[in-house]
Amino acid sequence: MAEQEIEVIHSWSAPRSLSTSLMYSFAQRDNMEVLDEPLYPAFLRVTGFDRPYREEILSKIESDGNKVVNEVIFGPGGKKYRYCKHMAKQRLPGLPDDLMKKGKHILLIRNPLDILPSFDKVVPPSFKELGLADLVTIYSELCELGKSPVIVDAADLQQDPEATLRSLCEDLDIPFQATMLRWEAGPKPIDGLWAKWWRNVRKTSSLLKSPLPEPDLPVPANKNLLAWVGDEIVPRDDAKVSVFDSIVQGGDGVWEGLRVYNGKVFKLEEHLDRLFDSAKALAFNNIPTREEVKQAIFRTLIRNGMLDNAHIRLTLTRGKKVTSGMSPAFNLYGCTLIVLPEWKPPVYDNTHGVNLVTATTRRNSPNNLDSKIHHNNLLNNILAKIEGNNANTADAIMLDKDGYVSETNATNIFLVKKGRVLTPHADYCLPGITRATVMELVVKENLVLEERRISLSEFHTADEVFMLILESLC
Repeated sequence: MAEQEIEVIHSWSAPRSLSTSLMYSFAQRDNMEVLDEPLYPAFLRVTGFDRPYREEILSKIESDGNKVVNEVIFGPGGKKYRYCKHMAKQRLPGLPDDLMKKGKHILLIRNPLDILPSFDKVVPPSFKELGLADLVTIYSELCELGKSPVIVDAADLQQDPEATLRSLCEDLDIPFQATMLRWEAGPKPIDGLWAKWWRNVRKTSSLLKSPLPEPDLPVPANKNLLAWVGDEIVPRDDAKVSVFDSIVQGGDGVWEGLRVYNGKVFKLEEHLDRLFDSAKALAFNNIPTREEVKQAIFRTLIRNGMLDNAHIRLTLTRGKKVTSGMSPAFNLYGCTLIVLPEWKPPVYDNTHGVNLVTATTRRNSPNNLDSKIHHNNLLNNILAKIEGNNANTADAIMLDKDGYVSETNATNIFLVKKGRVLTPHADYCLPGITRATVMELVVKENLVLEERRISLSEFHTADEVFMLILESLC
């Protein structure tokens, strides 16, 4: 195809703002060629920034800023459009005015609190490295030129890629193409020479969500939640762990269910005691400190604005393995911390009560797995829950090996009979923190408390039966 004058689309952003994903998206168009940070070599040459690949880039790619702008960015091409991915910090003083005056401009923005943890994995962040001030300067200069840029929020791109791309194309006055939503994973010929060095940080391979219909969420507001995974806060759709993580390989993790009321986490210290005791019992290594776990919880709650009526699923896995397999000797990366907050109303109907069924699945015996270890290997409970679902009941009562009541598949259980409050021994069931709180309150109110073996018939003939839901597995 003969070379022709080309219309340039500039995309300006800070690092770790989904700029590569957006470049890959535009690269799928049949009328678009793309350039990956064409100003980068000039930036390295002029600023002296140190990078492992610096000399290779300067020896192989044009680093004269004027030539890059005039001959590369605005040079003739074989397609109608040219998409140029730029980092805002790479726009140096003295570059030709055409860089700003010609073409169309996009500003891709992202919350700095989401940028910093990811960027810090590769390069220590600094004001200059991030280039946030440069992004503001670019915006101001474009507005002064009467060329107000199109603003794209990376969060919108993640949450609804198709709608965001359609709107972006409309603002750029180019037709949307469905091919922009998918591409093959892995390295691309269009990647800059530096890309292989940055690939130790996970990259998005597709903007598409699951091909299955999007299900309705029990609480729609949870669609936009942020979760802590590893050492950073990420949007719901990016909250993932490695396929080599022990939680994937063998359900090898410990967890706590926390409730937030009036700005406070209920019984936080007691939950952390059990979390760390469980991790110790399972011989976890390289466990985060108590203060680090607390900070992850508080930062995640604050970022979500969840200060009341929220639930946290706090999980600590043995961590990522160097190769697949059961042995903890393969876990050499340290533990993985997950803080999953949700807006979650009461699970059960506290007004009218619930129905239960007795499961045939028996509760794990301490001969096999100690219930005092609050572990993630919940198949025993899940099998009982399936029986409850099949019976169309809220939950299922689980018995121990001798036929005595232990708990439900998700909660501790109590009964009231003639003014006495009874609950099963915590030999087979979890000695729940809320359970302990209720037992303390029973004693405080001068009621008779009995902790003993309880038969199923005693529950059938009880005056009242209640379950505790604050630490629900549901």
